[in-house]
Amino acid sequence: MNTPLPVVIIGAGPVGLAAAAHLLSRGLEPLVLEAGDSVGAGMQRWGHVRMFSPWEFTIDSQARAVLAANGWKQPELAAFPTGGEVVDHYLRPLAATPEIAPRLRLGARVLGVARHRRDLMKDAGREAQPFVVQYQDASGEHEVRAQGVIDASGTIENPNPLGASGLPALGERALGERISYGIPDVLGSARGRYAGKRVLVVGSGHSAFNVLKDLARLSTLSPGMHVHWALRRNALARVLGGGDNDQLKERGRLGQDIARLVGEGMLTVHTGVEIDALENTASGIVAHAGERSLPAVDEIVAATGFRPDLSLLSEVRLKLHAGTQSPAALAPLIDPNQHSCGSVRPHGAQELRHPDDGIYIVGMKSYGRAPTFLLLTGYEQVRSVTAALAGDWEAARRVELVLPETGVCITQFADEATAAGLPAKAAGGCCGGAPVQDSSACCVADEDAKAEGKTGCGCGSPKPAAPVDKPPVQTTAGCCG
Repeated sequence: MNTPLPVVIIGAGPVGLAAAAHLLSRGLEPLVLEAGDSVGAGMQRWGHVRMFSPWEFTIDSQARAVLAANGWKQPELAAFPTGGEVVDHYLRPLAATPEIAPRLRLGARVLGVARHRRDLMKDAGREAQPFVVQYQDASGEHEVRAQGVIDASGTIENPNPLGASGLPALGERALGERISYGIPDVLGSARGRYAGKRVLVVGSGHSAFNVLKDLARLSTLSPGMHVHWALRRNALARVLGGGDNDQLKERGRLGQDIARLVGEGMLTVHTGVEIDALENTASGIVAHAGERSLPAVDEIVAATGFRPDLSLLSEVRLKLHAGTQSPAALAPLIDPNQHSCGSVRPHGAQELRHPDDGIYIVGMKSYGRAPTFLLLTGYEQVRSVTAALAGDWEAARRVELVLPETGVCITQFADEATAAGLPAKAAGGCCGGAPVQDSSACCVADEDAKAEGKTGCGCGSPKPAAPVDKPPVQTTAGCCG
């Protein structure tokens, strides 16, 4: 890494710009390529949505230092910004600083990344070659060499389809004009599209919650509306979150708001729905899930999450998890099929490394198809990654972040597995769910250990300090730690 080549950052969102600030603090030269015509282009797509993280958790420490050096006045840290406010009051001022502005190119869409004159198959001399990054802007195609690449391009341009198999449901492509993906501005620019209509929202995450809440409010102002909510789970308890136990109070409150709307009959809930096909009938769009059909609607909102577009990295050697499409070493920490509790252990360069050394996927894209990403996680990632690119692996391995907990753990929901006809252990991932008989145990794994005369698995006990290369889990009651 002792070359004058820049480190190319793909994407000028919060994590990408934070990476640039951290690289500069390390004496490395960033080059930020942003496909949109503005920084934070992805955030602006949901600019009307109020975040459940306050400003305190939204501003990166090194980015703050750059801004402060240029006379920036930070907002009230306890306030909760919208996505648009983050762009206007944080990202745009950061991009305009003399440190960042000369190193930022807008309207520059990355087309591909590779090793210089080494395609995916070629081994000889591979590690000695720099990366090449091809991009296109208004003047044509370009290529730049780089000593490292940080892909912070996010996933918002690649939404998941409605089909339960991961493919678009039959008829979904043809009905695309009546389906909105993500979080439409129901109370603002998209109001006319939904007012007075029958609307089906599909999804069980916080994106769906925001849409449902806005649609419910619109329905009180617009006669004739009917809001349907379809989700794949068979019960709502885990979906609605940790409530008052969530350390991000706005996130917990959002789940409570949805529970209230359901209780008041503002939302018609359809659980256990796995959509196979959409049919355009005389009565409206009908979603089919096996032998089951939902009521006809006029519009559909697919709040079904996003997936990474890995095509631009097809010529570099990556090690990705087969299910989550995240870096393989990160997957066990975030895979919703295994990861039981709301807190994710802080992680960095070590977990994000790939066989082609020097390329890192960070931010939301690093989570692949997994949910619950927090900006704080991305900031810790780029702090560690930039340290690694500078050759400071001691700092790269050091943990400098404690994440807030969601207040939700799979061990709370063994009843869902029972309702689905599964054994109790199926609800608990690595810990097996809630204890069956021993009330002193914290989970099935702990219960089984004690039954064998052992002291237990220690799931409910604080962990001792871990060595530097294996940071401690940031929770004292996690099912796995």
